[in-house]
Amino acid sequence: MIWLILVGAVVLIVAVVALYDVVQHQHAVLRNFPVIGHLRYILESFGPETRQYLVNDNNEERPFSRDQRRWIYTSAKHGDNTFGFGTDNDVERPEDYLVIKQVAFPLSLDGASPDPGYVVPSPKVLGEHRGRAKAFRASIVNISGMSFGALSARAIEALNLGAAAAGCWHNTGEGAISPGHERGADLVWQIGTGYFGCRDEHGSFSLSRLVEVVESHPQVRAIEIKLSQGAKPGIGGMLPGVKVTPEIAAIRGIPVGVDCHSPAAHTAFTDVDSMLDLVEEIADRTGLPVGIKSAVGELDFWHELAGQIERTGRAVDFVTVDGGEGGTGAAPLVFADHVALPFRLGFSRVFRIFAERGLDDRIVWIGSGKLGLPENALIALALGCDQVSVGREAMMAIGCIQAQRCHTGRCPTGVATQSARLQLGLDPVSKAERVANYVGALRYELVRLARACGELHPALLPARQLEIIEAGYRSTPVDQLFGYEPGWGELRPELAAELRSVMSGATSG
Repeated sequence: MIWLILVGAVVLIVAVVALYDVVQHQHAVLRNFPVIGHLRYILESFGPETRQYLVNDNNEERPFSRDQRRWIYTSAKHGDNTFGFGTDNDVERPEDYLVIKQVAFPLSLDGASPDPGYVVPSPKVLGEHRGRAKAFRASIVNISGMSFGALSARAIEALNLGAAAAGCWHNTGEGAISPGHERGADLVWQIGTGYFGCRDEHGSFSLSRLVEVVESHPQVRAIEIKLSQGAKPGIGGMLPGVKVTPEIAAIRGIPVGVDCHSPAAHTAFTDVDSMLDLVEEIADRTGLPVGIKSAVGELDFWHELAGQIERTGRAVDFVTVDGGEGGTGAAPLVFADHVALPFRLGFSRVFRIFAERGLDDRIVWIGSGKLGLPENALIALALGCDQVSVGREAMMAIGCIQAQRCHTGRCPTGVATQSARLQLGLDPVSKAERVANYVGALRYELVRLARACGELHPALLPARQLEIIEAGYRSTPVDQLFGYEPGWGELRPELAAELRSVMSGATSG
């Protein structure tokens, strides 16, 4: 009899736990996998104590290490994201190890806050140089392009709500504007080779359709023409048919359940000259800043672009450089591993081309490709970026656990799937708060680093104040490492003075 009571008690406890897991909104894993999902958190909780007996250390996993994921998750939950007992990096045998050189008399953190209401501005105004009617100043950290289709409707909604709360913009990705993109955040509308949302009945680009959509969506603040992305440069994109639901098909203008392929190249233009014609035409018709996004391979395109800007005055308003390590899209292994330069190499080579001609100040530079970690973002800003965009890190803020099943439609946390059942685990409202917390924490860390180095704003930090230590304790300042001339990557004196004035008067919102 006692065994029946014990079994009944166990069943009752399991049922209560399962009920709680299903109705709570904080953990997508528990909602989708009641009871057994607790195993993940149990293993995670005593991981540090047992890790000395395991092969992997805190920095060994890829693409994001355990320490990096822990910082993102804790920041998103507005928890204590500090680490104890010193660094666990092997500083005695360094390999491409970043050192940020603080000053003897750091600046106060007065006014700075990790609260999402404390918005750290970009040093440049998007569209100002070309006199666009709808030029605007954005946050220094924003949400990178991840399409509805690649991500679930609830994930897109959470990202948009979070971006709105953090005062940053949300890039739509190339999958057009969905209802989830209409939850309050400013949008950068990305136009890919499939022209989703602005295509005619034959699948070609339609300027009149683009203008119509912009006029009906005032939250669209800029247009980004995607040439390629770090995840799969040179081969276009593919949304598997299993993810092409009726809703996605209607938004994109494609058949339901059929693989949706974005071609490798654009058909609306064929060279730099015709691309700039289209950029200026879109800007004239909409008043919006218009830019491009690309991973970096051969440099002929960038030399030609800089030359055209110098000779003709036509220009893109911003350039988003994606690193080859970028990865929100699934790709053939060889493309993910070996095609396109990693961010630091790619960006510095492109920036040098424009800096040599004195054109770098005419463009707002945006970096993407694993830049959602403070040290990576700081190097990007020191190399000349005005803003950074975060993709996978924002996915982690809404629950991604790096399962790497994005392309299968079976994402266990409901982030990268169109499965109605798996999406139920993701509560957009609670996850939006985590996105806002994460963006706020990243901006605050950047400001803290800048103040430790004697500057008010992270974009004011010169590249020479960062060093890379290599094997044998050889070290090289970042400006020398990437072949920068004195002053490259630094703001003009008048822009720097304006930014210091803005930061001196900034208060938490």
